[in-house]
Amino acid sequence: MPNAPKKKVRSKKQKRGSASPARVSPATFPIVAIGASAGGLEAFSNLLRSLPTEPGMALIFIPHLDPTHESAMVELLSRTTRLPVVQAADAMHVAVDRVYVLPPNSDMTILAGALHLVRREAERGHHMPIDTFFRSLADDQSANAIGVILSGTANDGTLGLAAIKDSGGITFAQDTDSAKYDGMPSSAIGSGVVDYVLPPDRIAQELIRIQKQPSGQKFPSDAFDRKHRLMRDIFRLLKGYSKVDFADYKVATIRRRILRRMNINLINGLPDYVKFLHRNPQEVEALYRDVLINVTSFFRNPEVFDSLHEVVYPKILGERSSSEPVRVWVPGCSTGEETYSHAMALVETLSELRIEVPIQIFGTDLSENAIQRARAGIYKEGIASEVSEVRLRRFFQKVAGGYQISKSIRDMCVFARQNVFSDPPFSRMDLISCRNVLIYLSPVLQKKVIPIFHYALNPNGFLLVGNTEGLVGFGAEIFDLVERECKIYQKKPVPSPVTFGLTVSGYEASERRPQKPQYPAKEEEPAKTPVDVQREADRLLLTKYVPSAVVVNEALEILQSRGQTNRYLELPTGRASLNLLKMARAGLLYELRSLIERARKDSVPVSSDGVVIEEANETVVVRLEVIPFHTPARDQRHFLVLFEEKDSHKLPEPKLAPRHSAKEQSDAREVQISQLKQEVASTKEYLQSIIEAQEATNEELQSANEEIQSGNEELQSTNEELQTSKEELESANEELNTVNEEIQHHNQQLAQLSNDLVNILNSATIPIVMLGEDLHIRRFTPEAERIFGFSNHDIGKALTHLALNIEIPQLERWMLDVMRDVRMKTEQVRARDGKPYKLRITPYRTLENKIDGVVIILLDLSDLVSQGNSK
Repeated sequence: MPNAPKKKVRSKKQKRGSASPARVSPATFPIVAIGASAGGLEAFSNLLRSLPTEPGMALIFIPHLDPTHESAMVELLSRTTRLPVVQAADAMHVAVDRVYVLPPNSDMTILAGALHLVRREAERGHHMPIDTFFRSLADDQSANAIGVILSGTANDGTLGLAAIKDSGGITFAQDTDSAKYDGMPSSAIGSGVVDYVLPPDRIAQELIRIQKQPSGQKFPSDAFDRKHRLMRDIFRLLKGYSKVDFADYKVATIRRRILRRMNINLINGLPDYVKFLHRNPQEVEALYRDVLINVTSFFRNPEVFDSLHEVVYPKILGERSSSEPVRVWVPGCSTGEETYSHAMALVETLSELRIEVPIQIFGTDLSENAIQRARAGIYKEGIASEVSEVRLRRFFQKVAGGYQISKSIRDMCVFARQNVFSDPPFSRMDLISCRNVLIYLSPVLQKKVIPIFHYALNPNGFLLVGNTEGLVGFGAEIFDLVERECKIYQKKPVPSPVTFGLTVSGYEASERRPQKPQYPAKEEEPAKTPVDVQREADRLLLTKYVPSAVVVNEALEILQSRGQTNRYLELPTGRASLNLLKMARAGLLYELRSLIERARKDSVPVSSDGVVIEEANETVVVRLEVIPFHTPARDQRHFLVLFEEKDSHKLPEPKLAPRHSAKEQSDAREVQISQLKQEVASTKEYLQSIIEAQEATNEELQSANEEIQSGNEELQSTNEELQTSKEELESANEELNTVNEEIQHHNQQLAQLSNDLVNILNSATIPIVMLGEDLHIRRFTPEAERIFGFSNHDIGKALTHLALNIEIPQLERWMLDVMRDVRMKTEQVRARDGKPYKLRITPYRTLENKIDGVVIILLDLSDLVSQGNSK
């Protein structure tokens, strides 16, 4: 039995298509990881009973086991199924139609289809073997991974299911009605990462259905292209639901999410899935949530936070006044772990430097659900594996089911829903942490968002991106690389090339707006030559040994020239123009026009040999070549036109006819020459008329275009002035809105707490008085008002300055003793009418465990005294 997996390892080197089952590689069948704790053995046994003898998948069972005892799990499971059940061993390759069980006192991962075991280490908090294996399975198998959570306590497996779902896999959880212990299933279901909630037997049926689903559906090569009709339809539906345009997101990401949803809904064809989206608005919401899902954690990549602590934070905090806050922006913050990590790291740095500076951290995300969870700051117990014990004690509070970020850290962080591509950005930021966001964006969106980050940063501000990301091309022109390993960049002191205003997505623009050459707004102003155009043109010219050449834009306006071009180009008569076709010498115009049109249509270099032009008494044979190219940063198309002279010779001088030639031959030659000259002249006149008509039409269109552009420029000038003011107001307003939203959220909580307290006090039938540290009255119950003789006008007054119905001469000293000793005090006192009471004074504690006053309670002893007298 244990040797079977090794045979599969050897078979991986063999060719595909063999009928031998040993040739099947792990990537050809689903790998199902099943996690369970208390009550999980019974649930897993029910699942196994519902599977056929050849389910076509591998099952890996991860239970919570006692590390000090041997497990009988393999023997018990073997009685419930005909599938081979084995205990996992190190370097064992996973085979189809087998069940693997985690051994005791071990943690397990999977790499390249092989299981790897490590000895379980003594650790604080709960042991999380399910999360550990689920995460490695997601990394190794991606869309081929399936995660299942069965009965159990606590919340192990929730974070692992999130990783599987993010990689394109499918997730299950046992329904709470059939689970003996619903802690683990409820945690997974509540986190929103579960695709199916079913009893064990139904989970088995769904697994068989998924395994039989045709894998690797054949789609046309352009089926998932963002310009494809069906994809445009999907993008429109998503934008209609979420107001977010996903057209420029990475195609691979969108494709993986769509295929996952198609598999879940038993749909094989993309047209059928689009129809399904139109009929089911809830599926549009599900696809939107799948696209946005993101796995995050506290202090992800600890070496990055070490670099921030050593390099970035000291520069940000250096010579900063105590009133100037440190401002950090975390776009794509998900459920807030990254945001709170920066807050904790900054607090630790400030403690080391022994300085006090306000901290403002803004976390933004597209998902409203993620923002709500981030604001609450409550996380599962599994974070104990990510956060050190010292940080847990310092920055977290233990709550039911997990940990909550301390109030002091939560007050530093403001969370809001924001689309960084369309909503106004934040400003005056010292650090922007945008990790593992750019990898989901196409180059078009990256070129848009990077200038926004440049705009939002302070001079010398820092930008942090993911370890697998980086700023190349245009981004490298506005940011300097500070730390290569951790991808930390610093803002260059250059103008921010950011544009604000209304935008149209690429696929919409292609439908609404035909591609037209962009002519200069004013012919009197020479076209400016960007640096990247010159650099790219120089590179191409060097490869061609620098022949005579010119660089033109889409409008065929000459931007640069190289070498001696006066043999091929000359200024036209009349109004000066740098248009290539107007400057071309006789003999070049028609070839140039034809070559440029071919290059523009096919986007490939084209050339023509043997083009003859006449100059004075010489004929010149020229080779023309037109090379289209794009500038990297601005993505604009240009053309490089090369003139390579091949040959030249003088025209022969006309010779006199010999005197002895016959008169008939002379007459015939003259007639022939005359006819040829006449044909050439008429052809030239005809072509010239066509050219003039074409130029006249172009001039009329250009004139109309210039008038439109002139009016547009006036409107644009006014609009730019208004836009500049609007941008400044929007940027400030966005911050105020996010702060206001957070304040409103806190106000609702405070209002609820205040209502609860008022109702408790009004319902109390015993006298209770709350005093501040200065012994002034804060609140009291209606019964206290009657017994002590208070009134509502006495709130805020010192208790010791009031005439009370109860004589307590030493009350002030007793209250001060309670605040000093932090110990409850009980005394017997009497009212002026002789009624006995027990006086109880307790310290008033705040959430920060600070003593901020006392609470006085009176207990009526009349009944006890009367009973004693009767006896």
